[in-house]
Amino acid sequence: MRRQLIADFALVAVSAIWGGTFVLVKNAISAFPVFAFLTVRFTIATLSLWPLRFWLEPRFAVLRRRGHTRERDTVLMGMVLGGILVLGYGFQTVGLKYTTPAKAGFITGLYVVIVPIVTATVTRRMPDSPTWIGVFLAVTGLLILSVNRSLRPEFGDILVFFCAISFALHIVITGYLAPGHAPLGLTLHQLATTAILSGVISGLWERPWPPLGGTILWAALFTGVLASSIAIAIQTVAQRFTSPTHTALIFSMEPVFAALFSFFLAAEPITPRVILGGALIMAGTLVAELVPLMRS
Repeated sequence: MRRQLIADFALVAVSAIWGGTFVLVKNAISAFPVFAFLTVRFTIATLSLWPLRFWLEPRFAVLRRRGHTRERDTVLMGMVLGGILVLGYGFQTVGLKYTTPAKAGFITGLYVVIVPIVTATVTRRMPDSPTWIGVFLAVTGLLILSVNRSLRPEFGDILVFFCAISFALHIVITGYLAPGHAPLGLTLHQLATTAILSGVISGLWERPWPPLGGTILWAALFTGVLASSIAIAIQTVAQRFTSPTHTALIFSMEPVFAALFSFFLAAEPITPRVILGGALIMAGTLVAELVPLMRS
C-alpha cells in the first residue's frame, strides 16, 4: 500500500505537469506546424533521457529489468507505445487548433472511463465499487466541463476525443508492460519512436519549416524535458505499483490543472461550471483513493 501511495502521488505530479502544457502548446502551434513541433519536442525528450537512463539504472533497483525480458523486447514494445503516443499527441495537438486549452484538457480526461472498460474487457475482472463510483463522478465532471451551450461537440473536441482513446490504450498497455521491462528503456524507445514518426509525417506534409523562434523553442524544451522525458518515465515506473484504472482516475485531475493554468497564463475565466466540474473530478479521484485506504 505504501508503494502504491507513493506511485499515486507521483502520478498527481505528472497530471499537474501535463495540465500546464496545454497553453504552451496551443501558443506554439499557432505559429509552427503540429508534427514539426512534436518532432522537436520528442527529439529533445529522447536526447535528455538517453544519458539519464545509463546513469540511473545501475543505481536504483526499481529501474532495472525484471524477469527474462530482453532489450530487444523492450525496444519493440517501446515502438508500439511510441506509435500510440504519435496518435494521441497528434490528435490532441491538432485539436488544440480548434478548441480551448481547458476544454482540450477536459476531453482528454475521458480516458478515465475508457481505461476501466478496456481493462475489464481484456482481463475479465471488473474494478471494485469505489473505482466505479470515482469513474462516474469524474465522467460527470468532464461532461459538465466539456459540452458547449448547444450540447454539441465542435471539430476540435472530436479530434481530442480520439486523443483520449489513444491515451487510454497507452495507459492500459503500459500497465501490462511496466512490471517486466526496464521503465527508462521502455520510455526512451517510445520517445524516440514518437520523434521519428512525427518527423516522417512532418517531412511529407509540412515542409518547409518556418524559423524556430524563442517561444516555440521554449515550449519544446519545457514539454520535451519535463512533460515528456521526465513525466512519461515517472508514469512508467509508477505503473509498476498501481493499476491502469487507478492511473486513469488520477490522470483525470489533468483537466483541473489545465483550467488553473489557463486561468493564470491565458486569463481564461473560471466559471461556476468549471468549478463544479473540477470538484466532481476531484471527488471521484478521492473516493477511489481513500475508500480502499480506509478499508485496509
